[in-house]
Amino acid sequence: MTDSQIFSSIANELNLKPKQVSSVANFLDDGATVPFLARYRQEATGGLDEEQIRSVRDKLEFHRTLEDRKKTILKTIDEQDKLTDELKEQITACSDLNTLEDLYLPYKPKRRTKGDMAKEKGLEPLAELIWEQEIEQGDPTEHAAKFVDEEQEVASAEEAMDGALDIVAEWINESVDVREKLRDIFQEHAVVKTEKNPAVEERTNFEDYYEFSSKAKFLKPYQILAINRGERENVLFVNVELWEEVTLENIDNIVITNDMSIFTPHLQDAVEDAYKRLLFPSLERELRNNLTERADAHAIETFATNLANLLMQPPLDHKVVMGIDPAYKSGCKVAVVDETGKYLEGTTTYPTPPQKKVAEAEEVFAGYIDKYNVNLIAIGNGTASRETEQIVANFIQKRKEKHPDEELNYMIVNEAGASVYSASKVAAEEFPDLEAAQRGNISIARRVLDPLAELVKIDPKSIGVGLYQHDVNQNQLAQSLDDVVESCVNQVGINLNTASAPLLSHISGLSRRVAKNIVKRRETEGTFSTREQIKDISGVGEFRFQQAAGFMRIPESSNPLDNTAIHPESYEAAEKLCNLFSIDISNLKEQHEAISKKLNNIDKTQISEQIGVGIPTLELIIENLQKPGRDPRESLPKPVLREDVMKMEDLSTGQTLEGTVRNVVDFGAFVDIGVKQDGLLHISNMANRKVEDPHDIVAVGDIINVEIVSLDLERGRIGLSIK
Repeated sequence: MTDSQIFSSIANELNLKPKQVSSVANFLDDGATVPFLARYRQEATGGLDEEQIRSVRDKLEFHRTLEDRKKTILKTIDEQDKLTDELKEQITACSDLNTLEDLYLPYKPKRRTKGDMAKEKGLEPLAELIWEQEIEQGDPTEHAAKFVDEEQEVASAEEAMDGALDIVAEWINESVDVREKLRDIFQEHAVVKTEKNPAVEERTNFEDYYEFSSKAKFLKPYQILAINRGERENVLFVNVELWEEVTLENIDNIVITNDMSIFTPHLQDAVEDAYKRLLFPSLERELRNNLTERADAHAIETFATNLANLLMQPPLDHKVVMGIDPAYKSGCKVAVVDETGKYLEGTTTYPTPPQKKVAEAEEVFAGYIDKYNVNLIAIGNGTASRETEQIVANFIQKRKEKHPDEELNYMIVNEAGASVYSASKVAAEEFPDLEAAQRGNISIARRVLDPLAELVKIDPKSIGVGLYQHDVNQNQLAQSLDDVVESCVNQVGINLNTASAPLLSHISGLSRRVAKNIVKRRETEGTFSTREQIKDISGVGEFRFQQAAGFMRIPESSNPLDNTAIHPESYEAAEKLCNLFSIDISNLKEQHEAISKKLNNIDKTQISEQIGVGIPTLELIIENLQKPGRDPRESLPKPVLREDVMKMEDLSTGQTLEGTVRNVVDFGAFVDIGVKQDGLLHISNMANRKVEDPHDIVAVGDIINVEIVSLDLERGRIGLSIK
């Protein structure tokens, strides 16, 4: 396929125009990033958003990979002098990888087979007689007897027939029609059965699958991933089953074209042999692989959605935070950071078992609060979290008796990945004088101030909002999560004068090396005062500047546009617009209401022509003139802050509480309601209707009111509802 044919094919698949696909492809081939295209090239792409552009990108990659594979296959078959015009046309027109590999199968280099050995013995002509099915009278044995040859080690007519049928079985296996029919049967009727490995005696997490059976097409993604893991850990035996008799009849209907042929019974034998020895194992593997790919895609999508919602949690401004990384024997690590996230001081306390030095810990807490005016305590949600929470809650209650007007709360913070960060190169560069154990608590404290800025320092797979994330295709997972991080960082934008190198490295067009160069420049020459100064950084040329500039903010700049999402290439147009409507560009924030009145209900077509930009760019300029420096996370609900703690024993069915959604999975959501155990909001309790996808109802970080519908104190289980 030519590029234009590929563009047309993708346009049909995604319900777009070929021109849109062509435009995106050309930009991506030139190195443009998805966020840049979605925000600053809407005129060229026809208004495509990030999701649509990434879909085009992924389809392009698939089609180009398919075309490369076709070229390799055509070259290989041609080198064997077996490439006919008909076969070339079939391969060239193929749009499916499975069918393409089926076409290639007869010509694919492989190990010496039973059929190959039979051909070496001169039995291929007999196989052709059987395959052609033209002889309707006589004895098949007489035809086979003609191929008896002691020199070729064919001792009898029966051996000749067996060898010929080995060849026929391979032809059946290589038949595109047979494989396509059998593939359809597998997809529609295959049953996946699992059973416990008798050698496993201890309890496992796979008890639901000890005696399990389901049609493959009805398997849920989480079931597929659980079965795969159980098999990998040798806890489960997994089998795929089909109704063999009916399946063989379907293959017979394709292979046997003349029931009157004297070779029909032998062909039926060859069909059964091909099915059991070659086709079934091959298509069973293919089915399992397809199921895994489907489950992987779903799990990756779920993880990506959860990660996006977590990264976009609103920052808490104007808080001096004391972060606590809870533990038992090794003690609770404590760190204080100021409103900007700067580390002030830290130590280790031992209030939890076995030491139980609560009074000493409270003395440390009080000292830090008095010294630094701490007004929020952030507690990691890992080991010893609830014991630490109880200690902190008691401490706050006692302190409020002496300081009734003091603002002091605590919150539970998802600490997933804090230990990964603490041992990372990034953490070592940030805090070279601290031990690794004293860095995780800083990460916990900073996550409150700006979740996005802190979490981008951690491998997304370690952030803990996925399901079976270590079991899925790691390359696809990494690509998807990188897309999410890139999207979130560029959607928010970054302060060029405060952002860390890891945060800067996710800005459109910037590499890790350039990000480090920006930080070095800040440290040696001071803060940036204009966006144009980015061009002075080593590694930043005109193209990289074009990709990155619009996503950087400089609040200190003398040009207010440098603190907006308006791209420098549109500054002239923005100034023209301001002149048209008498807007003082040097004082945007104070004119918010006036600007809104002046720019509401304008003739966008006329104005866009006057200032020389397209309507999408005009709309972007207007939005940012009205809200310069706006953080899209500002409008989201802030995290729940607490002063006291509850125990499960304090709960009762029918009780209504406020909670924070911690994770969303296929069967529901886990919600922190302020007790030791997160409650499960099952998908069946999300609405008075059938909910197909929990993400349609809740998202990670949502603050929701829930009703307790079930309690199991012994197993620590809480059932919730929002109906």
